[in-house]
Amino acid sequence: MTLAVLLSGQGGQHAGMFDLTADHPEAQPIFAAAGPLLGADPRAVAHTGGPRLHENRTGQILVCVAGLAAWTIVQRARPARVVVAGYSIGDLAAWGCAGRFAPETVLRLAAARAEAMDAAAAPGHGLAGIRGLAVSRIDAMARARGCHLAILNAPDSVVVGGERAILEGLCAEALAAGAQRAVLLPVHTPSHTPLLAEATERFRASLAEAPTLRPRGGARLLSGLDGAPVFDAEAGVEKLALQISRRIDWAACLEAAREDGADAVLELGPGHALATMARAALPDARVHAIEDFRSVAGVTDWLGEA
Repeated sequence: MTLAVLLSGQGGQHAGMFDLTADHPEAQPIFAAAGPLLGADPRAVAHTGGPRLHENRTGQILVCVAGLAAWTIVQRARPARVVVAGYSIGDLAAWGCAGRFAPETVLRLAAARAEAMDAAAAPGHGLAGIRGLAVSRIDAMARARGCHLAILNAPDSVVVGGERAILEGLCAEALAAGAQRAVLLPVHTPSHTPLLAEATERFRASLAEAPTLRPRGGARLLSGLDGAPVFDAEAGVEKLALQISRRIDWAACLEAAREDGADAVLELGPGHALATMARAALPDARVHAIEDFRSVAGVTDWLGEA
């Protein structure tokens, strides 16, 4: 079996996002490391819910906590071969799963990344998801309104960044043109667009101070920017900086997982968005999100069967 582990991005945070991992023994150091960064236990922050869950800094830390905590379940199952990739902030969590950064480093960098983005982003900006039109057509619509393609999910599915008021008009235009879905996302920064060029510079400085690790064996890490395997740590770290202000190609990441022979896919983190995209891109693979399971034993049993 080759297992593709996909690390969620922001947007799916919810009150029950740690229900499966909250009491998992191996996950306790992850929760403990996040507490000082959040000013509270991440499980309590999630359970309280409310607008804070979708604040940029809180959201990015929580998503990384969720991915790293769930990864401890995958490690227990000891799958034979693993390919890891992460979506947006999930790219950073993927480095932790692949053993390239210590979990504590991932969480500190998540905070620094969000702070850099918040400092660079003008108010009133965000992201919109549009599906059901050719990328070239959505690109033309976005450019005409001064917006930017931020993420390529599939040939007919993208995320666009810009001013939220303008994005609302773009969504209406896309729906009128036949789009199946066009909605504003619960993210308030124009991630992966040139509007955050200053954030890339600031985060690059934080990455330069972060110690990288050289694991022996372990998971194969794919860059969330373009799906290329990360062999050289320095080049890979630079892509972590660049992806804040450059369009990311998630479709390429899924294609790379397919080419690596992935016959099982597991999304780690809140929500099911990556699992849904993986089912379309890897139709012969067995696909689940961690939130599909009701127990840790259910996850490990499925991994043992996959």
